[in-house]
Amino acid sequence: MRIKKAPELSYPGLSLRQLERTDIPAWYAYLSQVEVIQHTSWNLNTQEDLLPLFDAIDSMCPTSIRRLAIIDGPDLIGTIGLHTVSDVNRSAEIAYDLAPAYWGKGITSSVCAAVTQWAFLEYGLVRIQGSVLESNLGSANVLRNCGFQYEGKLRAFRMVRGRPGNFDLYARLHTD
Repeated sequence: MRIKKAPELSYPGLSLRQLERTDIPAWYAYLSQVEVIQHTSWNLNTQEDLLPLFDAIDSMCPTSIRRLAIIDGPDLIGTIGLHTVSDVNRSAEIAYDLAPAYWGKGITSSVCAAVTQWAFLEYGLVRIQGSVLESNLGSANVLRNCGFQYEGKLRAFRMVRGRPGNFDLYARLHTD
């Protein structure tokens, strides 16, 4: 689903905007790095593997994914968005990625906090959850920094490059 107005960020020099097909080369450039995907369920072989995501973004369905580009000046340095959106349950799952050159600076925590609050207000969600491959300690820290609470382990939850992976589930409610 296309986003009408992206949330404002408090992180100096960064902004959010709708992720576009023209972002694919820059996005794939860092998503193809082993250190970026080793603790995720991404399974990319070429840039074209990202195209189906854009079909979902372009969908007018209210439960389609929403994805924003994290921008530093003119450069795409990451993405963040919602998927598994449920109007009935007023819930969604948050997902994000960031180029390694920007790791360890608090960017993802800042962006995650802004997008979580925006999603509660913009879409009337009551629950946002994040599932993190159990080895992805950095992503688990991001969610905890944003007020998400650990809810449990999801065994063999998603395939991770052909093998079942265990994921830790975190969630934040609009009342937290």
